[in-house]
Amino acid sequence: QVQLVESGGGLLQPGGSLRPSCSASGITFRFYFLSWYRQAPGKQRELFASIGSNGNARYADSVKGRFTITRDNDKNTLSLQMNDLKSEDTAVYYCNARYAAVDHWGQGTQVTVSS
Repeated sequence: QVQLVESGGGLLQPGGSLRPSCSASGITFRFYFLSWYRQAPGKQRELFASIGSNGNARYADSVKGRFTITRDNDKNTLSLQMNDLKSEDTAVYYCNARYAAVDHWGQGTQVTVSS
């Protein structure tokens, strides 16, 4: 059974930092293309960071320079270092694992940035 479990969300003030993570089981983690998505209230889910099996990372312009996506294939863990958080980063954050056009999703973790 495939499971992706996010953790590490929270409530914090603008300018703060957070490091949510996603723990995977039931998949051969190192083969998967991994991504972070987020969905703000009233908006569509958006892709903002991804990392391939070779470790190459890509970012949306909205988070470039502030967020860093990393993967640990030994621990089956995907992480997201988020710095200089802004109110517009408030959303539910989801991890995604894709292989051979099959997607697996976590349940999401809430990140709220507010003064």
